[in-house]
Amino acid sequence: MAKYLIDVNLPYYFALWNTSEYIHQMDINPLAKDKLIWEYAKENGLTIISKDSDFSNRILFKDPPPKVIHIKIGNVSMKEFHRLINSCWEDVIKMSESHKLVNVYKDTIEGVK
Repeated sequence: MAKYLIDVNLPYYFALWNTSEYIHQMDINPLAKDKLIWEYAKENGLTIISKDSDFSNRILFKDPPPKVIHIKIGNVSMKEFHRLINSCWEDVIKMSESHKLVNVYKDTIEGVK
C-alpha cells in the first residue's frame, strides 16, 4: 500500500521510489492542481514528496495528514539528484515519521513539527 505521493515535478523513473510504498502523481492525474493533490494525499494518508514550496507553505498552517517532504536542492543534474537523495533518504523517511514537514537540502535535512 502506498505511503508516499511523488509530485509531478520529480522524476518518474527513480529506482528508490519504484516500490509499492510510492505512487506518482502521473499515475493518478498528471494535470491535477495542488489542491487536488493535497486532498488526495489527505484522504489516503499519504506523505507528499515535492520540490513545490506550495505544499511546504501549506503544511506550516495545517495539521497532518498529509505530511510533506520538500526537496530543496535546486537545479542539479539527474545524476546528482539521484546521488543526493539516495545518500539521505533513509534519514528523511525516519524524520518524516515524527515531523509534519521535512526539508531536504544538498547538505542537510531539517524537520518541522
